[in-house]
Amino acid sequence: MPETAAAHRSGFVSLAGRPNSGKSTLLNALVGEKLAIVSEKPQTTRTTIQGVLTTPDAQVVFLDTPGIHKSDTLLNRRMMDAVRGALEERDIVLFVVDAAAPFTGEDARAVDAVHKITAPIFLVLNKIDRITDKRLLLPRIEQYKAVREFADYIPVSALTAENLGELKRAIVAALPAGPEYFPRDYVTDQPARFLAAELIREQILAATRQEVPHAVAVVIDEWEEKKRLIRISATILVERAGQKAILIGSKGAMLKSTGTKAREEIERVLGSRVFLQLYVKVSPGWRENPQFVAAVDWHGTIGTGSDSGDVAANDVAFER
Repeated sequence: MPETAAAHRSGFVSLAGRPNSGKSTLLNALVGEKLAIVSEKPQTTRTTIQGVLTTPDAQVVFLDTPGIHKSDTLLNRRMMDAVRGALEERDIVLFVVDAAAPFTGEDARAVDAVHKITAPIFLVLNKIDRITDKRLLLPRIEQYKAVREFADYIPVSALTAENLGELKRAIVAALPAGPEYFPRDYVTDQPARFLAAELIREQILAATRQEVPHAVAVVIDEWEEKKRLIRISATILVERAGQKAILIGSKGAMLKSTGTKAREEIERVLGSRVFLQLYVKVSPGWRENPQFVAAVDWHGTIGTGSDSGDVAANDVAFER
């Protein structure tokens, strides 16, 4: 008798873990596309980001989530709501940890945050490229195992793709038989304008430090697609005048540099020439303002900036 073809597998897989564990880098590596911005700054990811991996025998719908952290502002509470929502009714959860960092009480509390999850949870020990002696992974696994048992323990490097194939195989093997939920060329549900806003914020994160990264949001005010050019106007929100001065820089140098790097990255990701115009606006306490917090999510990235008429004449706009 001829062999029966293996069943097609599909399902939904959420990535969870503490800030800076490398979840976004892992999502990008698993899908093979840049869908989530990456930074060493904590709380870089502020909303859930979907990425779909389709192979001949499986389709995996990944959902990256904000890092598990203390909810001390409305923005942070919304981020943690996004985490909880993404962990409901998943087929698998990847709990991503920084294997090169010491195990702390914060790690134990983060694991405790997923204690009610009934789906299989894989402990993904990321950043093993930073560990010279791989034998050190065993005591790290034991520390996490002392808090809870995981369905599997898989060391990887999202940065170098080490052991990434093994992780993909383990995920597919644990998924149920199922159909393709999306067309084969479908990669994400993110609108291009949300990704553009995130790529602008990524450059700000790379160029600033201390309190500035947490106090920044980017919203798209105008988006016009022509045959060979996308015209984008975006507003960078900050909470204090001092932060605005940092982002603008001496004679507008910082804003010009940020705009140039962001435009180049947007062009690379979207595959189109871009005309980018940036404004900086002070909005005290925006992280506690429901209107602006909603704008951080891709469902509301349009029209909360300069259309309100309060981009002052002395604000700096950079145009290519």
